[in-house]
Amino acid sequence: MSAPLSAVVLIATHPGKGPDQIAAFNTLAPLVRAEPGCLRYDLHSVPGNPDRFVLFEEWKSAEALAAHDSSEHMRAADIANKAFRAGPAELIVIDPKPVA
Repeated sequence: MSAPLSAVVLIATHPGKGPDQIAAFNTLAPLVRAEPGCLRYDLHSVPGNPDRFVLFEEWKSAEALAAHDSSEHMRAADIANKAFRAGPAELIVIDPKPVA
């Protein structure tokens, strides 16, 4: 099993569709947080831009993140998100240890 990892996901919705993103997250978050290996799954708004969000994720391992990505609820969310997202989310996996 690999080491714990953190990820940042950058999300943009179509203009005025930010509330749709929040509603979708509120439905999905309990399912994701119940997944084995999920340590954190939190959506944050971007001040001054109601259609931009940052999702912070922490996982026990790369395997846990991979299982999350292929879960049934995430596959369904990927399809549903197309109705309000301006494009694909950008996933950035980061080293959980600060460099300085």
